[in-house]
Amino acid sequence: MSIKRKAEAKWSGNGKSGKGHLSLESKVLENTPYSFSTRFEDEKGTNPEELIGAAHAGCFSMKLAFVLQENDLVADEIHTESTVHLNEGKINQVELNLRAKIDGVSEDKFQSMANEAKDNCPISKLFKSDIVLNARLE
Repeated sequence: MSIKRKAEAKWSGNGKSGKGHLSLESKVLENTPYSFSTRFEDEKGTNPEELIGAAHAGCFSMKLAFVLQENDLVADEIHTESTVHLNEGKINQVELNLRAKIDGVSEDKFQSMANEAKDNCPISKLFKSDIVLNARLE
């Protein structure tokens, strides 16, 4: 299967005082503001690291659902939080915090499947940084 998805960024001004807008082909985000202040301070808007975190959490969760399916299991819930660490101009770590409700699976099998999903989700494969997985079966 081959798919293509588009996103667009528009920026005006310099790095610190300039402003930008992000839009997605799906229109889920359309002219969403981003700037130095939304990235490094607490101004309302988004930033690349937040979007990468959302993409990674979504990709990982879906990959885990497929790994479970291959093992004849279905999750009642997969809840993943992703924290992207940007230090000195480099994403050096991503934390995936997973809480899952899955009937009929042992802790060892769950951890193995969660690690398989982490290692094989397409977004994980983009990173040249540590990906730390904290997986908890509820």
